[in-house]
Amino acid sequence: MDIAALQAFLAVAETGSFSKAAERIYLTQPAISKRIAALEHKLGTSLFDRIGRKVQLTEAGRALFDRSRAILNELEDAKRSLANLSGEIRGAVSLATSHHIGLHRIPQTLKRFHARYPDVRLDLRFMDSEEACHAVVRGDLELAVVTLPPTPIPQLQCELVWNDPLDIVVAPNHALADVRAGTMRTLLDHPAILPGPGTYTREIILKALGAARGKIRVDMTTNYLEVLKMLAAIGLGWTALPRTMIDDDLKVVQIKNMKTIQRSLGIVTHAKRTLSNAGDAIVRMIRAAA
Repeated sequence: MDIAALQAFLAVAETGSFSKAAERIYLTQPAISKRIAALEHKLGTSLFDRIGRKVQLTEAGRALFDRSRAILNELEDAKRSLANLSGEIRGAVSLATSHHIGLHRIPQTLKRFHARYPDVRLDLRFMDSEEACHAVVRGDLELAVVTLPPTPIPQLQCELVWNDPLDIVVAPNHALADVRAGTMRTLLDHPAILPGPGTYTREIILKALGAARGKIRVDMTTNYLEVLKMLAAIGLGWTALPRTMIDDDLKVVQIKNMKTIQRSLGIVTHAKRTLSNAGDAIVRMIRAAA
């Protein structure tokens, strides 16, 4: 079966669009359409229902989807294994990181890696930790440096690199700023600003609130910790931020009997796939710098 056609098929299936698929794999839209048409002709069945501008998998398309991903992942794994035999560190490494880690934890490591291995193409993508983990599971990324999932994902191998404690913070002129050893009830009387629903960081914060988690009033959400900091600093509510981000623009609020809030940050790889020599090199450099 034509590998290029399978790549086009997966791109269309995952994006739900021929034009977006073309952008993803750097082809023209007519080229994508031609590959899909050739694949459908070879298989003797339609793989997509085209309803207006919407593209949806047919039953045959759904049956092909997981098999196509497995074929392409196995091929990529084989290519990396063969390339690794030379011992050379070259080619490309696809790496995702969250905005916070990308800004605060690994810039110097990336700088040193690029200086030491200038011929390696670093495909660096910024995305939410949850999205990055799913991309590693799918085989779209070789590795990710992100907030580790609070609940294990069987397909992933997670390595702790940094413990990241968080504190409840408010603006210095906020009503909570002068509270000493407040209670959970005190916290619930004021609106919160938190990461979006479904994010690992939000779940870690809510878990620390215990039984009160369902009673908090969340007025605003954003997945960017720098924006959370700004919103809290101007007095719009309380939030939880890494201690490394807390400065004179914020005041830490102590809550009695509240569990410690701590994220685990680290390296995520697929449990059953081979890292390239370049991927292994950047992992070793991240460990050494921690």
